[in-house]
Amino acid sequence: MAEEPDNLVLQILRRVEARVGAVEAKVDRVGEELHGFKVRMTHVEEGLAGVNRRLDRIDERVERIEKRLDLADHPYGGVRE
Repeated sequence: MAEEPDNLVLQILRRVEARVGAVEAKVDRVGEELHGFKVRMTHVEEGLAGVNRRLDRIDERVERIEKRLDLADHPYGGVRE
């Protein structure tokens, strides 16, 4: 069985190596979490785009209803009564 080195530099290097390994593991986890956030953000953006399309269609329908009921604003700025 190998004995623990008496060399202080080797002991310090081993501790540094262990800490670097821990930091690498944390960075990997943060990278995975960031990827997950990006995926979820993409889904949110797609959902929001769908809501906006739907609102645009509703807006068009309301405008068409207003025109048919003669409730739409007239080009000269007033509403017909």
